[in-house]
Amino acid sequence: MKIDGIDKIIIKSLVKDARTPILTIARKVGVSGAAIHQRLKKLDKSKLIDGYQMVLNPKALGYSTTAFVGIFLDASSQYSSAIKRLKEIPEIVESHYTTGNYAIFIKIMCKNNEDLMHLLNKDIQTIKGVSRTETFISLDQQIDRQISI
Repeated sequence: MKIDGIDKIIIKSLVKDARTPILTIARKVGVSGAAIHQRLKKLDKSKLIDGYQMVLNPKALGYSTTAFVGIFLDASSQYSSAIKRLKEIPEIVESHYTTGNYAIFIKIMCKNNEDLMHLLNKDIQTIKGVSRTETFISLDQQIDRQISI
């Protein structure tokens, strides 16, 4: 899909703050609110926009531990069943099927290290096919952004 300068301004404005009023963007680029609305519909339809969401602050909810866990499987054929079980664990916020050492790489948000240990020992490592895990605790996150256009 081709996007022009106006589309880029619309996208950049909404990525920065999704609550930016359509009319504010329209004034910025010198077109009508209806024109911005139509362009947004076109961008939605093209699948360039993947969705709209509210982003919660995990720390404000008491989640102070972020960890990344590499999961080793006994066999790659157990991937689907392992993912099905991992989806049942609400603290897992991302999963990736990867090349390299791990079959699955996940991101976990926990209240504290004790909760992380419980989650690893009681929930993840007991999944059939999981042979072992390797855990990395995040000490700080400096970059959190969308891909730029």
